[in-house]
Amino acid sequence: METTLIFSKRPSTASVPSGLAPFTRLREMLTVLHRANPVLSWPAWIHVGLLVIAMVAMFLDHRIITGMNAWIKPIKFVLSDIIYLWTLGWLLADLPAAAERAVRRISWGVAVAILVEITIVFVQAARGTTSHYNGSTPLNALLFSLMGIFIMLNTVLIIWALVLTIRHRPHGSTAYVWGMRLGILLFLVGSLVGGMMVHQAAHTVGAADGGPGLLGLGWSTRAGDLRIAHFLGLHALQLVPLVGWLLGRYAPRRAVLGTWAFALAYVALTGALFWEAMQGIPLIAVR
Repeated sequence: METTLIFSKRPSTASVPSGLAPFTRLREMLTVLHRANPVLSWPAWIHVGLLVIAMVAMFLDHRIITGMNAWIKPIKFVLSDIIYLWTLGWLLADLPAAAERAVRRISWGVAVAILVEITIVFVQAARGTTSHYNGSTPLNALLFSLMGIFIMLNTVLIIWALVLTIRHRPHGSTAYVWGMRLGILLFLVGSLVGGMMVHQAAHTVGAADGGPGLLGLGWSTRAGDLRIAHFLGLHALQLVPLVGWLLGRYAPRRAVLGTWAFALAYVALTGALFWEAMQGIPLIAVR
């Protein structure tokens, strides 16, 4: 199940033009990932197809939902899911063979949870309504509740994955292993911010959802927006293990300390953005 070895190998791109070498490297990594964890790889490729559908729909369907084209939200969710599925598959593949059965169960659970969530996001966009915090009709309330159940399932499975990384040491340097553990933990912190949005049935603090926002992101420029801290927390799953791996490879003497320092700074920034949003302060104010 080990995949970190691909990072330490120079890919066989000698006969490939230099401009294409990064794409060849990416293809090799995705091939390794697909062999290591097809259960998470296949849903990611399904999302690639959904991304194409959503981008075409964006140009054909000009309906507006909460201030943006109806298909902007599905596009953002699809991109986030692709990164999440590939990252989780990569990290889980670095667990030893003793954890293989648990990894398989986690992978199946996450795959189902993510596919259910993205299906609901697409269905609601096609219906011209919001997918989150929507209780305007019995059907909308049912779909949002169903989404919430599977988001909770995903969270529980990630907690299980964190436990596995503690019980079974993953392959890789000590800094990379700590980066993996801390990245998963911070991902769960980001999930808690998502729970706060569900609790208040909105992501904007101090204004209604759907007001003026940053181009492409939609983050409010008039009030606080919890999606920023949520976004930062979730993507710790990619950034913190990556920093741990880089430090383990290029600065091994201080790699563990550097990984912890980065993770602590990351959680401080996430906390500051959460506090700012709860005070109704936008990340970038535009009047």
